[in-house]
This record gives sequence, C-alpha cells and structure tokens, in this order.
Amino acid sequence: MADLLKYLPTTRKETDLRGWDEVDIVFFSGDAYIDHPSFGAAVLGRVLEAAGYRVAIVPQPDWHGDYRDFRKFGRPRLYFAVSAGSMDSMVNHYTAAKRRRSDDAYTPEGKAGARPDYCTITYCKILKQLYPDVPVIIGGIEASMRRLTHYDYWQDKLMPSILVDSGADLLVYGMGEQAMTEIAEQIKNEKLKIINGVPHDVPQTAYLTSNKEELPPDAIMLASHEEVVRDKRKHAENFRLMEIESNKINQTTLVQQVGRQYVIVNPSYPPMTTEQLDAVYDLPYQYTPHPKYKDKRIPAYEMIKWSVCMHRGCFGGCSFCTISAHQGKQIVSRSKASILRQIQRLSRLPDWHGVISDLGGPSANMYMMHGKDRSVCEKCARASCLQPAICKNLNRDFGPLLDIYRTVDQLPYVKHAFVGSGIRYDLMSDDYARQLITRHVSGRLKVAPEHCSDTVLKMMRKPSWENYLRFRELFLRINKEAGLNQQLIPYFISSHPGCTNRDMSLLADETRKMHYHPEQVQDFTPTPMTLSTTMFYTGIDPYTGQTVYVARTPEQKKQQNRYFFWYKNK
Repeated sequence: MADLLKYLPTTRKETDLRGWDEVDIVFFSGDAYIDHPSFGAAVLGRVLEAAGYRVAIVPQPDWHGDYRDFRKFGRPRLYFAVSAGSMDSMVNHYTAAKRRRSDDAYTPEGKAGARPDYCTITYCKILKQLYPDVPVIIGGIEASMRRLTHYDYWQDKLMPSILVDSGADLLVYGMGEQAMTEIAEQIKNEKLKIINGVPHDVPQTAYLTSNKEELPPDAIMLASHEEVVRDKRKHAENFRLMEIESNKINQTTLVQQVGRQYVIVNPSYPPMTTEQLDAVYDLPYQYTPHPKYKDKRIPAYEMIKWSVCMHRGCFGGCSFCTISAHQGKQIVSRSKASILRQIQRLSRLPDWHGVISDLGGPSANMYMMHGKDRSVCEKCARASCLQPAICKNLNRDFGPLLDIYRTVDQLPYVKHAFVGSGIRYDLMSDDYARQLITRHVSGRLKVAPEHCSDTVLKMMRKPSWENYLRFRELFLRINKEAGLNQQLIPYFISSHPGCTNRDMSLLADETRKMHYHPEQVQDFTPTPMTLSTTMFYTGIDPYTGQTVYVARTPEQKKQQNRYFFWYKNK
C-alpha cells in the first residue's frame, strides 16, 4: 500500500488511500504509466501535483463497451487532459508501407492494440459524450503536430485542426508544464477571460472560436482549410509561415479559418530557464512503471530506464523531424547539479548495475549551446543554426558538456556512462570527439547522415556527405590510436522528397565502398507538420516554390528501399 502512495493514482482504491473525495484533473494517456521524466503524463501529473492539485492518470483506457475506464474517477473538479502518448498513434500503429505493426513499445509486454487509431480524437469523443460540460484539454505530440490543417498520410488527405474532429475545448502544443499549470489556475480561480469553461489567453495553446472579435488585429491570417484543400501551393505557403513563426523567440498569433470557425494559435512561452527545467526534473519521480505492471516488461521503459536527458530542444532543423517544432529550437539545459541528482537517484534503484545507457538529449552534443548575443537570436527565424552554414552567433563551447562527462566518470557508483542519443557530427571539436569515442561509446556509435546525395541532403537540411566521411575517418583514427574496435552505425532514409532512383543508386555505391550491409533502414514516413511531409504532399518546396520529385506510390517507395540491399539484389 505504501508503494502505491508514491505514484500518481490510477484507480479509485488509490485515491481512497489518500482520502480524496474528488480529483481535480484526470489524465487519459495512450501509454502505460511510467513514473519517469521521459514520459509526458508523468511529467505533467507531477508538475500539477507540485502546484497543489489532485491528479489521477488513466493509462490506456478501454475504449470499447461501457467506457468504465472513462467513468472510474467521475467528474473532475477542473478538467480532463488527453494525450495519445509519446508518439502519434498512427506512427505507432503503422509502418511506412501502411502495414499494421505487431507490437507497441509503450504497452506492457509490447502488445499491440492497447490504444485506438487517432487516439486523441477517440478519447475526446467518449469524454464529451459522458461529460459534455467538463473541459477537455488535449496535448502531446499527436495533438501538437496537428494543431492546424495537416496532411494525414494514412488517409492521404488534408485534415483540419484536430480541435475540429476531437471536439476538445483547448489544445496545448509543445512541452506543456507552464500552460497546463496556468490553465488549472485560471479555471480554479474563474478568471474573467474563461470562455466556455476554458481560458483563451494562455500562451502555447490553440482553440476554436466563431467570434471574430477574438481575432487579434496583428495576427497572421493563414489560408483557410478549404482554400488549402483546393490549392496545394497555399498549403505549402501556410507551412512556410507557420514554421517561420515557430522558430522565433518572439512569435505572432496564427489564425486559420475552418468552415465558420477560426483556429487561433497563441504564441508560445519564452524558452524555459535552467532553474525552471531543473524544477521539473527534481520532482519525486519513482523512475519505474506503476506497481500495477509488476513483472511485466514495457519495452520503451527498458530502453530509457538508465538514461539521463540533459537538455530540451534542437537547433538542427532537419526537414523530417518534429523535435524543434514540439520542444523548440532554443536549447534549454539542466544544471550539472540537477543531472547529478538524477544519476544518484537512479543508483538507488534495486537493479542498478552502474551503467548509464544514455547521457544525452534530443541531439546529445548541444548541451548548454545558445546564441552568443541573445538580441541576434530574437531577430532570427532560421530553422537551423547549422545549415546551410553554422551560425556565427552560435556558442559552440563543449566545456560544460565535457565537464559533466568527466565528473560522471569519477562517480563511485557509475561504471560506464554511454551516449546513446544521436550526435551531430557537423557540430564537433577534437576534445569532444576523443572523449566521446574513447569513453562513452558502448561499442557502436549511431549517427544519421541519412543520404549521400547533396541534392537530397539539402532537402533534408543535413550536412554534406563529405562531412560524414571526415567524421568517419576521425572515428576510425581515434579507435586505432586507443586500441578500440568500435563500429560507426550510419542511418539512412529512402524515398525522401527530392530523392530519385539515381540518388539511391549513388547511396548503394557509397555503402558498398564502406562494406556496409544495412539490415534495418528507414523508408520515409510523412508525419504531420514537417517540411518533408509538406513537400511529399504538395510536390513543392515551400521556400523556393520549385517542384520537387516525390516517390509517392508503394511501388516507387519499395523500389528505392531495395537499393539499400545491393548485396542481396541485382
């Protein structure tokens, strides 16, 4: 019983143990509940708990039958919070070839089928059917990346903002700690700007309204949903405007009409401070799954249980990636003290063996990096600080990161601290490379050149192939000097917009020269709200207006993928 009180409650029994007669906020998540700062429901639940709210979580509710999982806590005092989980549910369920996956890493024993397709929409509709007058707030990667009109690969069409199909009252995009807390405070205190049960003035939120008076006079008016359905060029232009704003520190409100309503996307909060991020990571996580999963293996947890995330955000700006769109382009780093506190807590877990699987982040080697002159960053709207050339204002000091690596190496309860996150080999120093390769590689270092064709790499916003070859040479040389026998594992993508069969043939030649036999490779999967997906759907580069070749049909995609296996195929 005492162990149950260490976690956020998932059943009535657990709220009764606390003596609660009601719950303030009930979370519904498409993932199993793992009380670890790598999982959104745990983070937001703990943040709201620390703010004084009674929070309960319903992980992976059964959406069939009598909806008893949706009724178990009854009507919350403030609102319901809904997330599909750590992945878009459609990416979680389907391969790039649109075949149904047979497993789910975020479910006990990896079993598939624990959440529905379009999970956020399904959960919202059930809650609105059962409790029509209770506010429903949606968030997480699925809602965040679908906040405006977006291309849905699985239906092969443009879909309106997820607010339309879900019936949710408010959408929180990006990392939601500040927004969720402010929403709770406003609803609790019944502030004047609350409309239909939810506030409309909270940063980093989006909502639907039919009231034209709510449209800010300085807002950027995007082409309507109906216009972009008719005209792909307008959809491409919408994306360009949206991405430019999301890359700014000081953003402008976005508005898009859909039918007789308007989606209003409020600007985001300023980047969090180190102190704010430390406060999030210092909350009383148990770093384990809820006791209800005793003796059950959850693959996603096994992957991250001994990992330590040192920062948020990414300024790499890769065309196919949603990290900067969701977490932000600006790097927000934890303090060294906060990182060491987490490692100490991990070392107290009963099955600790002294090995940190990943001392990293979205890109492992961006810790504490930022603009030298913030006023320059405040005027900037570049998607990438690295491409097409490294920004002169970028502080590339590896000192703080190397200090953490070396400090962790000296901890008596740490045998090895590996870096499992991807690294940017176009962001490197000799000192950092040597420390990384000789001390923090578990035998295989993963990097993501993605392709060798300069044409394709430009579309991807990735560094040149020559850059990768130089790093490979450095990696091999340092290994030889240190007497190590480690592998460099490059990841590649086929069928990315702009990639032709000729480009794939070049890639086959390059991998042949390296004697590299890829077994697991990635076929490009269009996911909502990325530049690559916009080019896939429209066949247009939003920034140049030029036509882009797209391998669109299943046969075209399969044909490109075959080039990876040159050693098997003619």
